[in-house]
Amino acid sequence: MSQALHPMLNIAIKAARAAGAIINRASLDLDLLKVNTKSPNDFVTEVDQAAEQAIIDVLLTAYPGHGILAEESGRAHGAKDSDYLWIIDPLDGTTNFIHGFPVYAVSIALALKSQVQQAVVYDPTRNDLFYASKGRGAFLNDKRLRVSKRNRMADSLVGTGFPFRKGDNFKRYVQMFEAVMQNCAGLRRPGAAALDLCYVAAGCYDGFFETGLNPWDIAAGSLMITEAGGLIGNFTGEADYLYQREVVAGNPKIYGQLVQILAPYTRVIKGDEPAPHEAPALTPEMALAATVSKLSDASTTSPKRGPVRVRKAGAV
Repeated sequence: MSQALHPMLNIAIKAARAAGAIINRASLDLDLLKVNTKSPNDFVTEVDQAAEQAIIDVLLTAYPGHGILAEESGRAHGAKDSDYLWIIDPLDGTTNFIHGFPVYAVSIALALKSQVQQAVVYDPTRNDLFYASKGRGAFLNDKRLRVSKRNRMADSLVGTGFPFRKGDNFKRYVQMFEAVMQNCAGLRRPGAAALDLCYVAAGCYDGFFETGLNPWDIAAGSLMITEAGGLIGNFTGEADYLYQREVVAGNPKIYGQLVQILAPYTRVIKGDEPAPHEAPALTPEMALAATVSKLSDASTTSPKRGPVRVRKAGAV
């Protein structure tokens, strides 16, 4: 790489490549892959777990005092009270991976006091490395990334992700899908949100929206977008997308138009929580801190999952 990288970013890249090597080896013989079902249509493989452990080993060897928030192991590793938090998705796009559909990635972000500072998204099938440091731009390999310059929704290509978990609001999504589809040039759903966000940063997509995402799906890609000149928020254009579990991103022009379309479908806060218009405005840092706190609480109060059913990829 031509430019000098931040030392912590270099470690994240080393970790992402180590995970990518594990994923690429496993992709050569998917028939041997064991797949566990976390919930209907939500899978985890031994590859997810091995890749996550490889990432954690690299990170904690270099920075043993840092915290870890990982998709498969939560907050089980690393320091619990560090200002530095690594946010890890070892294999974003597991369903694609187990079917041999080559759209998946490793996603690693480093937050300092809940503000994302470093980000890596690695596509092992194409050897594409997206990376960003706060204030220093976003890159694909050695090429500087910039969001697209399109300013009309009618000309825009928009990425999305379909709901797939039990309990997801499918009817709400179909309404959103129809509203966006009628106003853009095309919609795409490859199935790996971390890569989708990078494609916005690279100008391949003009915009992106999805619901139900977790911090490890979004954290790295969010920095790519802002460092490439784009915007990211929730459906009403506010910065608490990590807390709301809904995200919209794009170049500044398309982002604003997507927010106008999606605002009526913003998540309804239930119970005794304040209504969305009454809720205090959250910065991205506050949103991340709130989300991490919720996940930490859940990991300490939820009962352990029982044994999961093991099956080969492709079984029905």
